[in-house]
Amino acid sequence: MGQKVNPIGFRIAVSKDWASRWYAESKTYGTVLHEDLMIRRLIKERLQYAAVPKVIIERAANRVRVTIYTARPGIVIGRKGAEIDRLRTDLASSTGKEVYLDIQEVKTPEIDAQLVAENVALQLERRVSFRRAMKKAMATTMDFGALGMRIQASGRLGGAELSRCEGYREGKVPLQTLDANI
Repeated sequence: MGQKVNPIGFRIAVSKDWASRWYAESKTYGTVLHEDLMIRRLIKERLQYAAVPKVIIERAANRVRVTIYTARPGIVIGRKGAEIDRLRTDLASSTGKEVYLDIQEVKTPEIDAQLVAENVALQLERRVSFRRAMKKAMATTMDFGALGMRIQASGRLGGAELSRCEGYREGKVPLQTLDANI
């Protein structure tokens, strides 16, 4: 039987860092965790067109520092910072804590796996051919200097009766963690 391993949890000590950085006692752990999930969900809903691949949350006492990585910082900030102020006040009111927002720009969104996947999903929602969407995403990513890429779409592709999986690979896609980040 196959051994399924969480890809992020497997790499946390080696090549990835935690998405949330805080410590809580066992009594408050659940509430803090649900607060983190609520913050992420609110940010993803509000900034769905801002290409947000990653949100990092850090906590210290009664303060929450949220770092939003985005490919389009102008959409997140808004005119004269109005959008970011509105988001900050909404997060502060829903958590009851002091919230600081940091915006980090993703320099090459064409290489970020989350953004590429969301782009392909958007194209599929707009009824673009799945083959064209996946091959175009793969070509763009490889042109921007990725060493390798693997992409897969599954379901009722092309409106077919039977669901199936269709995938493409190009370049090196090593399974070994240490090899992947060299």
